[in-house]
Amino acid sequence: MTSKQRAYLKSLAMKLTPILQIGKSSVTPELVSAVDEALEARELIKMHILKNCFDDPKEVAQVIAERTRSEVVQVIGKKIVLYRESKNNKQIELPKAGKKA
Repeated sequence: MTSKQRAYLKSLAMKLTPILQIGKSSVTPELVSAVDEALEARELIKMHILKNCFDDPKEVAQVIAERTRSEVVQVIGKKIVLYRESKNNKQIELPKAGKKA
């Protein structure tokens, strides 16, 4: 993913509200399954890590991204934004990866 594409996704994510919360049990198979379904339906999702989860948000984001084959767009504080192109429900058109002059 290019920096231009990441910036575009960040701008879209600003308007999103978190749809999933990560609590004290951190990354569970149920959470990974829910994230997987949400990514297929929406492509771009925002999650919130609750105060009772003591894991590092960047590590949590990386683990979830690996397990769902998605990309971490950004981690700000306790908010995580993930992106994965949908197979059946494509909604977001990323800017083309252009060559640098």
